[in-house]
Amino acid sequence: MSGTDNERARKTAESLAYSSGFGNEHSSEAVPGALPHGRNSPQRAPLGLYAEQLSGTAFTEPRSSNRRSWLYRVRPSAAHPAFSRIDNGALRGAPFTEVEADPNRLRWDPLPEPAAGTDFLAGLWTLGGNGDATQRTGMAIHLYAANSSMTDRVFSDADGELLIVPERGALLLRTEFGLLRAAPGHVALIPRGVRFRVELLEDSARGYVCENYGRPFTLPDLGPIGANGLANARDFLAPVAAYEDVEGPVQVVNKFCGNLWSATYGHSPLDVVAWHGNHVPYVYDLRRFNVIGSISYDHPDPSIFTVLTSPSDTPGLAGVDFVVFAPRWLVGEDTFRPPYFHRNVMSEYMGLIEGAYDAKTAGKGGFVPGGGSLHNMMSAHGPDRDTFEAASAAELAPRKVSDGLAFMFETRWPVTATAQALAADHLQSGYDTVWQGLERHFRS
Repeated sequence: MSGTDNERARKTAESLAYSSGFGNEHSSEAVPGALPHGRNSPQRAPLGLYAEQLSGTAFTEPRSSNRRSWLYRVRPSAAHPAFSRIDNGALRGAPFTEVEADPNRLRWDPLPEPAAGTDFLAGLWTLGGNGDATQRTGMAIHLYAANSSMTDRVFSDADGELLIVPERGALLLRTEFGLLRAAPGHVALIPRGVRFRVELLEDSARGYVCENYGRPFTLPDLGPIGANGLANARDFLAPVAAYEDVEGPVQVVNKFCGNLWSATYGHSPLDVVAWHGNHVPYVYDLRRFNVIGSISYDHPDPSIFTVLTSPSDTPGLAGVDFVVFAPRWLVGEDTFRPPYFHRNVMSEYMGLIEGAYDAKTAGKGGFVPGGGSLHNMMSAHGPDRDTFEAASAAELAPRKVSDGLAFMFETRWPVTATAQALAADHLQSGYDTVWQGLERHFRS
């Protein structure tokens, strides 16, 4: 990607406007008068546009969880040629059956730098997942590394919604609904079926993606916390309408039942002039997360750091949670302040966006930005030896954790790693050794 292209994308990103609120019934039009009034599908839509509904949930789901948007576009989505299978590259989908599920604790260094000309889609690399995309259950964990913008190419995912977590390099996301800027420290969500293109705002980009096959992400209930706290709905930003009226060949790639399919359109499908609804993409700044924690003793359960949750059929049991360990004060008295030793019925994949994580040492062979660790259900884990010894002897003055931003994809089922993840050169060997040397201190 040339410096001119970077600069053009940066200027576009700097001028973006947004509509705020999570789950809102947003409406937006790029051309005045493009939205019909009083009805969704008039006999003739305004300005010669086509009316089209995009449903993210079944028609008859309860109003509180129903997701759908009405789009008013230059051409209907139905006007396209046949799709053909293309190579999946390093992208995989559930069910994950290449290898057996592994109970061992695993940790990876960051993805290696990609070959020149690798865009976001070509740079997707699947670490693992669970469930079955055809049954709309479970999730997948992907990483990406790119050094080129998507040009004359658009992607959509029929299998699930995509939660994009940049770790290096800001992104400009051109979607059917408009434009979003997602930089490290932000997350962007692209709903199931929404077409989009990723442009790089810097020379390279790297990060993580959670593909959620299950129920759409929502804000967690607050329970006894009360009416406020955690992620505030007003901090989620949806795009305003912006469209492309472009003639010429565009490759449209669709992920369907775990595989990639492609068709060449004669126009850009990002041609929505106006829209309204709540099945929309959005971006969120993780540094706005309102951290709730203990001001007396003990480290609270990590569920208190949940940003988004995909509910299951069992109350309180998530198909997948997205959790952030944001800057916060530690003030607990007579308390081991890092996360405690733990065996969990849930499975945890942790990544690091910047700085260090307070339960793991960084540096070569450690837990570093762009890397990640997988602790499957009931796999014992916790602070490494160096962290334990330091925290056990630390003076318990109030301390602010301000130099790190870590996150976790937590899921109800084991995560089965892909064959490529288990054979990768950047899979760390000897991860178990970080807990060696935790000596016996028992005194009877």
